[in-house]
Amino acid sequence: MTTLLLADDHALVRQGLRMLLESEPDLQVVGEAGDGSEALRLAEGLRPDILIVDVMMPGLSGLEVAQQVRRRWPKVKVIVLSMYDSEAYVVEALQAGASAYVLKKATSSDLVHAVRRVIEGGLYLSPPLDERAIQAYTQKAQATRLDLYESLTAREREVLGMAAEGLSAPQIAGRLSLSPRTAEMHRANLMKKLSLKSQTELIRYALKRGLLAE
Repeated sequence: MTTLLLADDHALVRQGLRMLLESEPDLQVVGEAGDGSEALRLAEGLRPDILIVDVMMPGLSGLEVAQQVRRRWPKVKVIVLSMYDSEAYVVEALQAGASAYVLKKATSSDLVHAVRRVIEGGLYLSPPLDERAIQAYTQKAQATRLDLYESLTAREREVLGMAAEGLSAPQIAGRLSLSPRTAEMHRANLMKKLSLKSQTELIRYALKRGLLAE
């Protein structure tokens, strides 16, 4: 029996995942977490075979959870669920230790297939993601020492410009028709990718990039 831990901040999503996975006779969901910190606590106590984690959660992000789980309990495999299909996000998830990257728009059979691949010790990427394309992207980034700005998604670049202008997460969310939590997650992700620690550093970076007028 393969044991699984689910981490997603939406109870209905967790319920749907549980029903799907437990319809398989050899899969058992042993716990559910609503945020990143709870996911780590449950992973420590339950030590599931596989952790399925949403990339965007309150507190610790799914990628941060994946990184800590793989460092502390390397036998626990991690499957990341995400709405983002950009190569930068996929590479970041794989570097964090994920064994599979499943898009939320994927079919239910894709998730089960991902679980099966991970059980076998393999890597799984949802269609249309392609392992060779991801490897090529990674090699190109390493070979050319890609400008960190190029690793940002189009949405993260929008958020960067607005944050540099001094807009708050709710204000950015209003302009981009996002939830404040999603806007804050984009801001946190871009800060991490650019190795920025404060609003002052963000503004200096934006000035250097020519994103703000002097």
